[in-house]
Amino acid sequence: MDVAKHAGVSPMTASRVINRHPHVGEAMRARVEASVQASGYRPSLAGRSLRTSGLLRIGVLYSNPSAAYLNQFMLGLLEQSSLTGSQVMVDKCGAIRSQRAATERLLAAGVDGVILPPPLCDSRQTITELDARGIPVVAVASGAPMAQISAVRIDDYQAARAIVDHLIELGHRRIALIKGDPKHPPSALCTNGYLDSLHAAGVSVADGLIAEGLFTYHSGLLAARSLLAQPQPPTAIFCSNDDMAAAAVAVAHGLGLRVPEDVSIAGFDDTPVGHHHLARTHYRASTHHRDGAHCCVTADRRRSVNAARGVHQVIKYTLVKRGSTAGPPKTERNSAQLPPPVVYRRTTSTCATPSRPVNGTTASRCLGSAAKPRLRSASNRRSANGITMWRAQQRSDACPNGR
Repeated sequence: MDVAKHAGVSPMTASRVINRHPHVGEAMRARVEASVQASGYRPSLAGRSLRTSGLLRIGVLYSNPSAAYLNQFMLGLLEQSSLTGSQVMVDKCGAIRSQRAATERLLAAGVDGVILPPPLCDSRQTITELDARGIPVVAVASGAPMAQISAVRIDDYQAARAIVDHLIELGHRRIALIKGDPKHPPSALCTNGYLDSLHAAGVSVADGLIAEGLFTYHSGLLAARSLLAQPQPPTAIFCSNDDMAAAAVAVAHGLGLRVPEDVSIAGFDDTPVGHHHLARTHYRASTHHRDGAHCCVTADRRRSVNAARGVHQVIKYTLVKRGSTAGPPKTERNSAQLPPPVVYRRTTSTCATPSRPVNGTTASRCLGSAAKPRLRSASNRRSANGITMWRAQQRSDACPNGR
């Protein structure tokens, strides 16, 4: 029998009573204890020992489309936790019902605080539910953090302006933007920074130079392809995260374009996915976000229960100038001629041979551990990490120009 359900209380309240938490009303305590007796529940001695050991338990709720960012986030948090002797509990959630279930699981585990990386850092429903139960919350990379919770972030608006200013200083005027998820506030901040930087320099935004993205590699492929297919393609592309920047580099290479000689590409976040491709312009923010988030959870744990406001920390960013940005090409180029669409078919072998032709294209996939699919040019260059790749070869009769 579920004690919390029998008592008509939340799992967190039942957990607090069972583990003898002092901040529980007598009436509530009596109701839960009666349900414990009725159900015959016996608490785990090992679990009780853990809860009374003084160990800081940090919960992480995630629902992030960028695996690169999330991996960096978790690696940094685990490293910091090992130094402080903390325990990290991770749960994934997606839909509203899934978020509630994941929240209940973390609360039942007795976490001392919860970290919310993007995009959950801006989920008011999740934040309100945790805050109402007295659980300290840290929003990481939030564009509009709520006053009552702690938050750690960079100034996305100014960071975006600095990147675009850098491209303008190099001589670019046709600068494109691949936006992030419109439901995530930092995406709007980056867009505003991009627009204001161009406006301050007296550069007009040409039609078609702003492409929609979702912070995912696939959305970056589609956006970059649409930008580079224009009659007058951009000479520089600013991508709102590294996943989309990596996709833009892949598309450029697939079209036979050189980076940065033919097109400059700038990213955002400085995650490892940016290092596997050509170097780009980044902001070193992720490490500071992770360390700052851990510090904020610790600070929140020590806050007075009656504190009305959280701790908001704005982390300094650094522009890292790498080899993917240079001045615009000396001669104006027309749109890159796009190859016919590639239709990929999944094969069952570990390293498949080409499957049957589809729309003038043969495609195969070498399967391995987690890595992002990439468009390949006719030369079929190998991926930088050599793990997993989509490989596509254009048939010469379907694409006379060899692309």
